[in-house]
Amino acid sequence: MTTPAAIKAALRGDNALPLRPINQVMDLERLGAIHQSRLSFMRTLVRRIMRERWQIEPARFELDDQGYGTVVYEINTPNKLYSFVLFSDYLSPDERNDRVIATKWDLTMALVDGEVDDIYLEKLRQNVPKQEAGRVDARVFVLSRANRSARNFDYVVDQLANSKQPDVAQIAKVGYLYRTTAVYGSGKLGMADWEKVASRHADFARPFAAEMFVCLMLRNFSLLQAEHIAQHKAPESYNPMQPEIKRFFGIGNSTGLGMAPYLINHPLLINQWVEMRELALARVRVLGNINSRIQQQFPELLERCAVHTAETVTEDDWQTANNQQVLKDLDAIREHTQSGFDSWEALLQWSEENCSLQGQEMLVSVMLELYPELVDDLEDYHAAEEFQDLDPIMPLQELKQVIEDRYQWALSFDFGAEGAKDTFWYRSEEKMEPRLGDARDEDGKDKEMALGVAYAVRRCYDQLSEYMTEHPEHSTARFMVAQPKLRGIVRRIQSMNRCIYGDIQANLLDREILPMHLLRAKLAFFGVGKFDPRSKLWVRNTMFQGAPLLEDIGNTFNDDWFMPLAPAQEGDI
Repeated sequence: MTTPAAIKAALRGDNALPLRPINQVMDLERLGAIHQSRLSFMRTLVRRIMRERWQIEPARFELDDQGYGTVVYEINTPNKLYSFVLFSDYLSPDERNDRVIATKWDLTMALVDGEVDDIYLEKLRQNVPKQEAGRVDARVFVLSRANRSARNFDYVVDQLANSKQPDVAQIAKVGYLYRTTAVYGSGKLGMADWEKVASRHADFARPFAAEMFVCLMLRNFSLLQAEHIAQHKAPESYNPMQPEIKRFFGIGNSTGLGMAPYLINHPLLINQWVEMRELALARVRVLGNINSRIQQQFPELLERCAVHTAETVTEDDWQTANNQQVLKDLDAIREHTQSGFDSWEALLQWSEENCSLQGQEMLVSVMLELYPELVDDLEDYHAAEEFQDLDPIMPLQELKQVIEDRYQWALSFDFGAEGAKDTFWYRSEEKMEPRLGDARDEDGKDKEMALGVAYAVRRCYDQLSEYMTEHPEHSTARFMVAQPKLRGIVRRIQSMNRCIYGDIQANLLDREILPMHLLRAKLAFFGVGKFDPRSKLWVRNTMFQGAPLLEDIGNTFNDDWFMPLAPAQEGDI
């Protein structure tokens, strides 16, 4: 999907909307500070489901008293019929493992094109529970698996069985009943590739829409299963969960380094995501009328963000410090605007001078939340054709100028400095996950993943400069003949020069690199919240907390689950 002409026109010419500069936006630490917003993929998916009134009902419900068995949901959209298939199996405590190398899980599931008959269901039953060890066909869009929350699931079942509601304060600590450890799509393990999904299935033609839908369905099934078990455990005392408490449950997620290479290997797509967010912000800065409604809603949203942040539980000192700083930033913004304000541009500039990066980006998310009429239409333009084309006739002088203009950030690194090239990224054959190696004392450089874009640009520039001392009149094609190993980075440089934004500006080979920023950035585009880092290499988080339930489809919907808060409970003041 390409950006429409009207949007492109808004980015060019004398009346162009004011976008934030590339060096500011694509800084790795700032990208790692962004938060969920109206344009996050979970929000856009839920808006579509509610707007189009998807019909989602169990077509097969075969769970025993302990919640084990098979469930098949049928999803009728205005366009097609899909099926969501779950297999719930007993998992002993010694088999429970949230790592990607696990081989058994409490739940395994698949999103499938069309209706599932008995024969196809049996084929899925033979393969879906095996995950990577199994094979599926192109009717399957997404495979996933999940484990129960040890702290919440049995507790919630016992409460409901004893005619009680779960304690909201406890839910706030771990806001989910299941945690998914992998969500696979885009052609893996025999599944439909992205081109097929995007071209033939309009319902899931936005990036990661099918994957997000699987997580949403898992969240709703987890609630249904807990109630099912509780009802069979004590049918006379069972009490269903209150809807407002059910909505406060999300789905847990554990994300490690496996997600980090994606942002580096898909620069055109990431550029599109960033561009839409920055265009939305530019619209608000210029066109956002600060009327009485905004003057009332703005402090309310700031307060909601503060309470949501305060309710986030983490044992990580770094994340705790970040959350505390965000609370200070929100207090400062409230104090600065308590007697009113008349310019988003001025407020944004003030925040850049007085708030942390996370505080600044929290303000951006709040600004987008206030103006759905200026933001929501951009949700259709997050896809991009990821073809990096080589321009062989480009004069070398022009290529050199492109590097100097667009990649000054990469040229600014001193790769001869201590620690500048100490980290290398590789994929572990044993763990099947990306890993960080120390070039000083570890083997494996021969298996290194090509994620050091900054260093590749530097080497390309140095070799180009040397080549041009003898052949300044040559074209890119002649340079490629002389240096064929540079073809990939030259193709990337030329392609990214056609983007408004571009590569993430960081030296990923540096000894002190913090991969958490990469994980946070992608997860924020997805729409997750409540980050809880377990190390600098992986993070737990919560998806779809506060989102509508399946039974809410068709009812009034105001899309008001941004930064969800714990609901009031009977006995609360």
